[in-house]
Amino acid sequence: MSLLLVEDRGAVRILTLNRPEKRNALNSDLTRALLEALRAADRDEAVGSVVLAGAGQGFCAGADLGEFKDLTPENHDLVDARAELTMQLHLAFPKMAKPVVTAVQGAAMGGGAGLAIAGDLAVMAEGAKIGYPETRHGIVAAIVMANLSRQVGRKAAFELVALGEAIDARQALALGMVNRVVPDAELMQEALALAEKLAAVGRPAMAITKRLFHEVADLPLERALERGREANQRMRALRKP
Repeated sequence: MSLLLVEDRGAVRILTLNRPEKRNALNSDLTRALLEALRAADRDEAVGSVVLAGAGQGFCAGADLGEFKDLTPENHDLVDARAELTMQLHLAFPKMAKPVVTAVQGAAMGGGAGLAIAGDLAVMAEGAKIGYPETRHGIVAAIVMANLSRQVGRKAAFELVALGEAIDARQALALGMVNRVVPDAELMQEALALAEKLAAVGRPAMAITKRLFHEVADLPLERALERGREANQRMRALRKP
């Protein structure tokens, strides 16, 4: 059985984490498959946007703790490789020209919470929960912290990673972690609707919008305005007379 299901609906590519018996926990194989699938979708001219979902009752439980027994100081090569793979997965989302919508149901915890907010837009089911419980297990929400701290206010982000308490969909919406909260039965319908709207936007405009959005978020104002000016000039050059 494939760890990752791939389905095209028109210009929308649906990627579904498919380890429901493990609550879609991310082992190395699934992480690698998802990274490759995201890159493949970005290269595919027929794809306009991506929906990331989870099979079964939950979105993603985070890292597969079953692999942790081998990730010890003595196996530093394995530790380094796993950390690099995780970092590259989260870096793939902002680097893609194609927008990604996440459809979050059930539980999205730890690395799963990181995936839930890694997309450009996020739709969350009313009954879902999201959280970073790493400190409760004596570890740190390390790689996923970078994106969280950029999307949520500092006080709220620190509370999430320090206390490790899960929050519900309405709280996630209030914090700006997700765009929509919908009844559980309407989750994929709403996620697909958003993805179809994104896919309908002209490809050059969408690609430049996404690239510029992620660039200016971390730049000083003057440099951000300069990048905006450059993008403005580039888009005008692309327009037909």
